Amino acid sequence: MSGPSLFSRSSPFRTCLILTLVALAIRLTVMAFLFQDVYRPDQDYWDCGYEQGRVARSIALGKGFSNPLYADTGPTAWQAPVYPYLLAGIFTLFGIYTRASTVVAVSLNCLFAALTCIPLYFFTRRSFGPDAALVAGCMWTIFPYSVYWSIERVWDTWLSTLLFGLVFLVALHLQASDRPAKWAGFGLLTGFAALSNPVMLSVMPGLGLWMLHGLRKQGRRWLLPLSVSVLCAASVLAPWTLRNYRVFHRFIPIRDSMGFQFLLGNDGNYSREFDLRAGPWQVGDHAYDPEWARFQAVGEITYFDEKSRQAWGYIHAHPVEYAANTVHRFVNIWTDFWSLAPEYMRREPLSPVQWILCTILSAFTLYGLRLAWKADAWNAWPYADVLLFYPLIFYLTHTGDWYRRPIDPFFVALAANACVLLYQARWKKTASRSPIMESAGGQVATESAQS
Repeated sequence: MSGPSLFSRSSPFRTCLILTLVALAIRLTVMAFLFQDVYRPDQDYWDCGYEQGRVARSIALGKGFSNPLYADTGPTAWQAPVYPYLLAGIFTLFGIYTRASTVVAVSLNCLFAALTCIPLYFFTRRSFGPDAALVAGCMWTIFPYSVYWSIERVWDTWLSTLLFGLVFLVALHLQASDRPAKWAGFGLLTGFAALSNPVMLSVMPGLGLWMLHGLRKQGRRWLLPLSVSVLCAASVLAPWTLRNYRVFHRFIPIRDSMGFQFLLGNDGNYSREFDLRAGPWQVGDHAYDPEWARFQAVGEITYFDEKSRQAWGYIHAHPVEYAANTVHRFVNIWTDFWSLAPEYMRREPLSPVQWILCTILSAFTLYGLRLAWKADAWNAWPYADVLLFYPLIFYLTHTGDWYRRPIDPFFVALAANACVLLYQARWKKTASRSPIMESAGGQVATESAQS
């Protein structure tokens, strides 16, 4: 006996559409209350996109992919290109940093976050069944991190989350298909997603091997689909890499700031998840900021090279401290806990609530993964791959509230699986103890004895 079904009789597409519309309505409603946190003329509209917003402004002004901060500093590869170009399109149509363009940018974030219901619902349904899919979709409609951060931070996060979910959903289907056309589409989608958020490439080796092994187990061809997919992904990534080589005269696949990211989280200042004063962002706080002055003087590439040397020098000189803080970041990713220091608590007064929510979600996620692994390790591996490899770079560099968001749908899917299985197990236990079930059981036993 499997227990009662939570799944409605309506079609999965209709159910998914309703969930998506509800999720969008909730986010747009909340946007009405939080919009002013993003539209800040008193801060020169910095919160509307941060570095990506500045690059978008430069593109809209005809200066190209450049100037990621407060003045003209030349071409940049600090950010992946997809979202800045999207913002540039919004600025071109609705004005640069106007109220209208900000409303459109935030509304698109809300739309991307709501649309994530679609891949989440269908990959959960494929892996764990319709009940878990319905629970996951309902959880996502009101998921606090998705509601808050889709409005509060104009960034590539929610476009990346949607694209990552689509890549994952397609991957689940392709492990049973060797049609080159489908694999070509998968390669194009993966390349485009990587140009939004290159971190998602960290899960592709494990996911790709799982897909190819699935084809081999079924006796299907695998080399041709793999070759087609890799070539298509490379064809999407190559133009941007060639642009970077032409501009900076070095091989930069997508972004050039990796060494800088190591320094932000590993310079000895652990009062918060990353050290803003280690970079060129303090212009608004000080009449003269040496980091900003240095960035202007030597340019982006040389500045990042210097920061990379500083980071590796500090890590080499403090290996034990670096190891301890890697563990600290691991804890932060899974619990949202960072510090109990009074200064930190004053700056983040809602931290205790976030610690509780994140820890509970992580506990249900890991339990859901454990149950899925026990039931079918083969089908559970793609989820384990995401949880293992996507956060790895953040353990090593630094964390931030919005960095984990692209894998939140996988947390929700696994947590939903745990909730459904716990509910069904409890129903079975209750049903087996009910007088009706006991009477039925006794009657069956009597009939068996008589026969």
